[in-house]
Amino acid sequence: MNHRPRKRFGQNFLHDPGIIQRIVHAIDPQQDDNLVEIGPGRGAITTELLPLAHHMHVVELDRNLIEPLAHLCASLGELEIHNRDALKFDFNHLALPGHPLRVVGNLPYNISTPLLFHLLNQSGRILDMHFMLQKEVVDRMAAAPGGKVYGRLSVMLQARADVTPLFHIGSGAFNPPPKVDSAFVRLQPCDPPPYRIDDWDIFSKLVRQAFSQRRKTLRNSLGKILSTEAIEVTGIDPGARAEQLSVEDFANLANRVLSVNRLSHE
Repeated sequence: MNHRPRKRFGQNFLHDPGIIQRIVHAIDPQQDDNLVEIGPGRGAITTELLPLAHHMHVVELDRNLIEPLAHLCASLGELEIHNRDALKFDFNHLALPGHPLRVVGNLPYNISTPLLFHLLNQSGRILDMHFMLQKEVVDRMAAAPGGKVYGRLSVMLQARADVTPLFHIGSGAFNPPPKVDSAFVRLQPCDPPPYRIDDWDIFSKLVRQAFSQRRKTLRNSLGKILSTEAIEVTGIDPGARAEQLSVEDFANLANRVLSVNRLSHE
């Protein structure tokens, strides 16, 4: 397929056969899988997955890629192409009873974080996700408390899914080569989530607030949300910083916010 990568779509097309086979092996597609690929591009992964799954969906924003992709895959299986923006796409309607989605993709770096949040909001219909992402993003996704890369993305993803970095991908595997290295990662949504979170909106706002001023202690960064005494009730040190807290700590703080709010309205 002859298509010049378009910068405004953040296109870096995978072409390394060895990496493509490692990706297919990690996904391990089965015939009855409900596969959906985000950003199939020139079809490097699509053409390997489709013969194994026999049927799959792809979501592609660049309309110039639609006809060549359909032609390329015509004899490989049943391919349903959705010419849509993945950030606005309702993935829920692709899931079938007993057949949750398996989502794969080489995600553009410029939309990777909002797209991950978009998908997690629909995670009840998703079995697993396999993505190529900027290595720095994958490091943040899987980070443990206490490190510099541990932050909002780490907490929000790990509150809903198991995050497993699988392998590194050098820039030479893509055309054009990006200026940064990539990594392949697996996310498996947890049902139920690993920690009790009574209100996801409150949880999200609290985590955002805590990391927006990550060098401040909790008593200062969360002062408008929780009093020092309310933080202490959870067993968490108000003098700690956001990066020192576990995902479970954030869940407990968010549940405490909800409890305080309810008491104030009684």
